[in-house]
Amino acid sequence: MPQHAPLAAEQLFCACDPGALGFETSDTLPELDAADLHGRAVEAIRLGLDIGAEGYNLFVLGDTGSGRHAIVTRLLEAERHDGPPPADWCYVWNFDEASHPRLLRLPCGRGPAFRDDMQRFVEELIPAIAAVFESDEYRNRIEALQEEAKQREETALRQLGDEAQTLGVALLRTPHGFAFLPMKDADSTLSQEEFAKLPEDRQHELGEHITTLRERMHLLMNEFPRWRRELQNRIRDAGRDALGATVTHMIDELRPRYADLPDVGAHLDNVLKDIIAGGESLHAAPRSEDDGDTLTYSGSITVQRYLVNLLVPNPADGTRPVVVEDHPTLQNLVGRIDHLVHMGTLVSNFTLIRAGALHRANGGFLVLDAIKLLAQPFAWEGLKRALRSGRLRIESLSELIGVTGSVQLEPEPMTLELKVILIGERLVYYLLCQYDAEFGALFRINADMESEIVRSADNTAAYARLVATLARRARLPPLSAPAMARLIEHAARLAGDAERLSARTQPIDDRLREAAHFATAAGAPRIEREHVAAALDAHRRRHERLRLHYQQAILRGQWLVDTAGRHVGQVNGLAVVPLGDDSFAHPVRITATVRVGEGEVIDIEREVKLGGPIHSKGVLILSAFMAARFGWTMPLSLKASLVFEQSYGGVEGDSASLAELAALLSALSGVPIRQALAVTGSVNQFGVVQPVGGINDKIEGFFDICAARGLSGEQGVLIPRPNVCHLMLRQDVVDAVRAGRFRVWAVAGVDEALELLTGLPAGTPDGDGTLPAESVNGRVIAGLRKLAELRRSFGRKGNIH
Repeated sequence: MPQHAPLAAEQLFCACDPGALGFETSDTLPELDAADLHGRAVEAIRLGLDIGAEGYNLFVLGDTGSGRHAIVTRLLEAERHDGPPPADWCYVWNFDEASHPRLLRLPCGRGPAFRDDMQRFVEELIPAIAAVFESDEYRNRIEALQEEAKQREETALRQLGDEAQTLGVALLRTPHGFAFLPMKDADSTLSQEEFAKLPEDRQHELGEHITTLRERMHLLMNEFPRWRRELQNRIRDAGRDALGATVTHMIDELRPRYADLPDVGAHLDNVLKDIIAGGESLHAAPRSEDDGDTLTYSGSITVQRYLVNLLVPNPADGTRPVVVEDHPTLQNLVGRIDHLVHMGTLVSNFTLIRAGALHRANGGFLVLDAIKLLAQPFAWEGLKRALRSGRLRIESLSELIGVTGSVQLEPEPMTLELKVILIGERLVYYLLCQYDAEFGALFRINADMESEIVRSADNTAAYARLVATLARRARLPPLSAPAMARLIEHAARLAGDAERLSARTQPIDDRLREAAHFATAAGAPRIEREHVAAALDAHRRRHERLRLHYQQAILRGQWLVDTAGRHVGQVNGLAVVPLGDDSFAHPVRITATVRVGEGEVIDIEREVKLGGPIHSKGVLILSAFMAARFGWTMPLSLKASLVFEQSYGGVEGDSASLAELAALLSALSGVPIRQALAVTGSVNQFGVVQPVGGINDKIEGFFDICAARGLSGEQGVLIPRPNVCHLMLRQDVVDAVRAGRFRVWAVAGVDEALELLTGLPAGTPDGDGTLPAESVNGRVIAGLRKLAELRRSFGRKGNIH
């Protein structure tokens, strides 16, 4: 067997030297914000925040757990104290059109005072109105007006009666009205018999007088309603005059506080005009117990219309708002209009307008989770409409889908001046870029957070400061240098690279808190390395149910995987199973068979639609390698089949293409493969082995099976040489390699892998291109020639078509 040196134990794990960290406990380290790990992204965020032009909203890209939200929030907390102060916004009654409430913009911090002033004004207005209309002066004036009107009517009737008497006709009041009758003398009237005894000329004369008087009475009766309307107008004017002085005084008390705000002054003018115009009706309007809190379209006039709906207040110090909306529905973004039930009907008014996140963030910053936003019906389109127009109009779902059947309030839109920061995965960002034509114009700045950083001495020291900062902010015990070193090693394992550190701080923070728990339970004053190790072990145990299920299936012989002996056309591949924030790997048997054919390699996984496109691509590449290496001297007359045995789910990725190629070459050459070895790696068309992912999980997955069956010193794993820098294996694996009980080889090409798997030389062609007969490649050529001869011989007999 050719001698290929396995990797040394020191190459399997890059330890962090506690002594190189330069401290004994982490409480001596200065703080470091996680933002310092993401210099490029932070620079982009600050650029987007500084540019005030339209469309310079931000999309922050990054991995889950990288601290995106916390970093953005801290940057905004520093930014919110600079820049122009935000405005306060109020909705007030529109005296010209009640269904279109007016929006008032007030300087920062002055909205609450205006609301409270108008609340007190309304509270004082009700007793003031009552006092005006119940005063003796007002009552005497009204009584005087009423008496004057009464005297006017009686005088007109008396004058008509006196004139009738001069004509010999009496004016009498009856239960049914007024009547004119001929007079007998000053105190009596003629009866019908007596009237009949009068001379005919006299009867005719009295009849004409009575007819004339009746016409005049009719005209007079028509005047009475007009006189009474005039009385009502005079009473109304009296009410207005009575209110005018009182209310004008109350309004004048408010004016100086808002002399610098013309819109508020105009509103106060409208309030004064409306109160004076309302006059007696304000006092006479029916009020219920709820009138102090509600205002309805019941038709009655109420003083509640003079209240102020403070939609958005802001602190008087001018600090700009930072709003994080965790449930970005359409109404939570653009606001809503509540309704009340009044006499069986849903009604609303300007006091029931509620602010959305865009209202509250106006003048500042709004932070949204992209995937949550996109998951809500109409929310994404509603946000884009607001940002495009620069005006925020309150919309309801019923209005958007056209099911509303009543008159809706249409509040005046608000002018928008804010920054929207979306936080999401990279895939979401690039999908929006591709499929939403408006996205790029609205979110011009993308801030891409780092997934990992280089594991240099400076970065390691900075990472230690970051972990110390996380512990300090969470009020956890300090870490010893060995404990910090173990967490840094774990950060490299999370990055899947011994030369990198993961920028995902959430998993580190979780393990840090769990280690603190173990330290506290042990009564230790600080977190030691064993506490970190206990936290890591506990995390592994929490996620090992499925791993143990796979392992037990292999150990019980239900899942066929050999770790000893040799077999033709059979090799151990390695498959990774992702599980949320964790993953594990297990060996899987890959087999190949060959027969006479026309050079076709059948991927059974693809044929039954269990193979993904990348896996199918890997099979096609190894087919191209076969044709390129062995198809120069003869046509390939084989038909091969490749399959993952006992695979009942999808197979994706090309990391098994080296193992599949080894199984195929073994089947062609008849050379058996050592089952004590497992293989991972992809190949290109030239047979070069390429790096793959999940390399640590794959090695450990095969090691666990071998360790459970007993390590013989012959077992090991073949990995691509470029993956050596990614190795951060468990301590038990490193110890086994150091003791010579397990091995890891790094291979650069197919031939190197074949020599390790078969124990035979791969074979190098001589000057004539001839391969040694006993080499693996020489035996492959022999196998292919045999298949070609069989195909030709059967073809001559007409058995192959």
